[in-house]
Amino acid sequence: MKDLFGRAVSFGLGFAVTSKEQVEKLAEEWVRKGEITKAESSAYVDDVLRRGEETRNKIEEMIRERVQSIIGDNYVTKEQYEQLERRVAALEHKETPVD
Repeated sequence: MKDLFGRAVSFGLGFAVTSKEQVEKLAEEWVRKGEITKAESSAYVDDVLRRGEETRNKIEEMIRERVQSIIGDNYVTKEQYEQLERRVAALEHKETPVD
């Protein structure tokens, strides 16, 4: 099992972001070949998916930090932008007094 797990880990980031179906398919193949048991297969799939999620979260955080370092604090979130769009639209639809 350790050798198989080591092989899987060696695939790196590409393997970490593999879909659940692909991980399950690989584990089922190993079970069919007798390289791991069904119980090991289930634990393996859970572990790979957990590690993949952790890796994805770390990458997203690194990207956020990098973007923050490039643009600083001078940015608007999507929610803030949408709120501003609604305010502008509301102001545009208000009637202006006629002189």
